[in-house]
Amino acid sequence: MAAADSELGEKLSLALRGSVVTPQSSTYDEARTLFNAMIDRRPAVIAYPVDAADVASAVTFGRDAGLDIAVRCGGHNGPGFGCVDDGLVIDLSAMRGVAVDPDARTARVLGGTLLGQVDAATHEHGLAAPFGIISTTGVGGLTLGGGVGHLTRKLGLSIDNVLSADVVLANGSQVTASEDENPDLFWALRGGGGNFGVVTAFTFRLSPIDTVIAGPMFWPLEQSAEVLSWYAEFMPQQPDDLNGFFAFLAVPPADPFPQELHLQNVCAVVWCYAGVDEAEAAKLLEPARRLGPILDGVGPVPYAALQSVFDGVYPSGDHWYWRAAYLRDIPQAAVQANVEVGSSTPTWKSTTHIYPVDGAAGRVASDATAWSYRDAKWVQVIVGVDPDPVEARRAKDWAIAYWEAVHPHSMGGGYVNMMMDEGSDRVRASYGDNYARLSALKAAYDPDNVFHVNQNIRPA
Repeated sequence: MAAADSELGEKLSLALRGSVVTPQSSTYDEARTLFNAMIDRRPAVIAYPVDAADVASAVTFGRDAGLDIAVRCGGHNGPGFGCVDDGLVIDLSAMRGVAVDPDARTARVLGGTLLGQVDAATHEHGLAAPFGIISTTGVGGLTLGGGVGHLTRKLGLSIDNVLSADVVLANGSQVTASEDENPDLFWALRGGGGNFGVVTAFTFRLSPIDTVIAGPMFWPLEQSAEVLSWYAEFMPQQPDDLNGFFAFLAVPPADPFPQELHLQNVCAVVWCYAGVDEAEAAKLLEPARRLGPILDGVGPVPYAALQSVFDGVYPSGDHWYWRAAYLRDIPQAAVQANVEVGSSTPTWKSTTHIYPVDGAAGRVASDATAWSYRDAKWVQVIVGVDPDPVEARRAKDWAIAYWEAVHPHSMGGGYVNMMMDEGSDRVRASYGDNYARLSALKAAYDPDNVFHVNQNIRPA
């Protein structure tokens, strides 16, 4: 096997201008490592293309060699779809860059770019696009699955702000997808994950976002039912400028949190007001303050800084287990289920986030993009996390039990960016009425299912 891997690497090196890593390379273990330490895979060869032509060569090579192909950007994918045993990893980390056109309010983002790189480049011009909440996440993976974060209610999902994408298809050809070019592919890319090709560059619409009023409010666990019930009624009534996700969490044992709160389990809302009027923000948040938070950390902060505040809590190398659900409502029975299971987090990094996905995101038609749950008001994400693999197993059991407790109150599917490898039925449920069209487009663009190391949509 070692000789075969070495030979594969030599052949691929002849086809690429970028570098190639095999199990014989000194950098192999580092190169195959993912964000989630629970996933440990050993690919036959790892390619680092430097441009779209290199990507096309790598895809063609892997397809013709009969190799399973995994595509990696930031490597944050929970089930580890950025790596594959005995196959080819196409690592896009040599393709990072952001070109901002402040007059047109657009950014061209190369396929291997990380969220923080986009945030930094756009913030220089007082502009932003909506992404996730950890800056080391890859733009490509997050965007193709939807993209939920602090600006979802104001600007929509990440996919709602994509203007075009340059794509390498399974046959090695290069195309552009937009409303005007290959619109069916453009539809599928916006939520369909990595099923339809390798995106080598995105063009995003930018919006004027600079300083936001943001930060956490914490309440004692005894108030969990009261706060979550209030939040479920309050959030959908607010203007798009106000976003806030509910969480059960342990207070991180670090500044700026008061030492007496360190590692205390609390319920929380992490707010982000992206309007222009501080007085209006204070008025909107007054009902939350009347609930008597034990910590009120809300204040003005550069948006780019807000985007990286969780980076220190969740560095690469922790063991993760994810579950996700869409919620139309949070009735009292769901509140009770969340409080009973969610409030007893087994490790200090384990948490749930309930993200609002109404507002601007909810006003997009369910069949306008591949993301079909536009009638959901929330995405709930449950994660069991710990650096210690033994503790992580306990956290995984908690995450599964928690999901099973709240699943009866969900809409059935899950947010594909925050699911483990849970089988084809869960994938179908997560695309709902859009699955049949996605499957037909998969048959058109990738009939042999070359891109199957993902939340896989099978060709019709």
